[in-house]
Amino acid sequence: MDISYNWLKDYINADLPATEIAKTLTDLGLEVGSIETIDTVKGGLRGLVIGEVLTCEKHPNADKLSVTTVNVGSGDPLPIVCGAPNVAAGQKVVVATVGATLYPDEEVSKSKKPKSEVRNRKV
Repeated sequence: MDISYNWLKDYINADLPATEIAKTLTDLGLEVGSIETIDTVKGGLRGLVIGEVLTCEKHPNADKLSVTTVNVGSGDPLPIVCGAPNVAAGQKVVVATVGATLYPDEEVSKSKKPKSEVRNRKV
């Protein structure tokens, strides 16, 4: 039988981690087969932040891309090449930071080419 950790916490007055509750249940004679983490959204949205588009200009080497600078709240604004046709300065946008894993297991990485050499590539 599968039991939700959050459901179980409704019936026991304890703010213990799942591993401690599993140990206690085992000590009471109840078998705990495994503890599984389930993400509502695959990847759990780790690495996604809300940013504000500060500037937006047409990409010099591609018709359908824009070069933006986005403030993500940490350090200097990030230069991001974007393919969204409706992006504009002043918008709040979702930003997948370097290292974020998006479905289906595609990791976001930093471009190795300078802005002036970025080519139109499928994202």
